[in-house]
Amino acid sequence: MNYGNIKECDIANGPGVRVSLFVSGCRHHCRGCFNPETWDFDYGKPFTQETEKKILELLKPSYIQGFTLLGGEPFEPENQPVLAGLLKRIRQTYPNKDIWCYSGYLYDVDMQQGGRAYTEYTQKMLQQLNVLVDGEFVEARKDLTLVFRGSSNQRLLCIENGAVCGTWSWEK
Repeated sequence: MNYGNIKECDIANGPGVRVSLFVSGCRHHCRGCFNPETWDFDYGKPFTQETEKKILELLKPSYIQGFTLLGGEPFEPENQPVLAGLLKRIRQTYPNKDIWCYSGYLYDVDMQQGGRAYTEYTQKMLQQLNVLVDGEFVEARKDLTLVFRGSSNQRLLCIENGAVCGTWSWEK
C-alpha cells in the first residue's frame, strides 16, 4: 500500500488536533475531489513499518485528540490488510484517542458481506473506528457550511464494535 501524505497537526478532518493519513488508491473518482492525485494506487510512498512507527510517535502528545484515515480510499480492498493492522495498533497503544475514517463507500451497502468493499479485513477496520464519514463526495451537493464533510449526502456515523450506534453531531 502507498500513501500520499501524513498531516501531523490536522484540524480539518475531525475534532481537535489530529494526525491524518492520506492513503493512495481510489476507484470512486468523484468529480471535484480535493485530492485526485491519490486515485492512483502507486502515488506517493510505500507504507512501511517505519511509517507506522512515525504515526504512533506523532500520536503520543496529549494535545493530539485522535487519528483520521482518508485518501484516496481507505476501504479499497488492496488497502484494507495494512490499514486493519495499523488501526488495531493505534487502538491498542492509544485507547483514549478517537479514530475517524472517511470513505466513499457506504457502510450499509458496500461494507457489509457481499458489498463491493467487503473483505476479510473490513470488520477488523470498522471495529477500531469511532466515526465513519461515508458516501462519495457529490459536487452538486457540496455545502461549505457542513462540519467535517464536503457534501450533504455524506453521513457522520458513530461506530461501536464495528456497528453503527448512531450519528455523530457537532455542537456549535
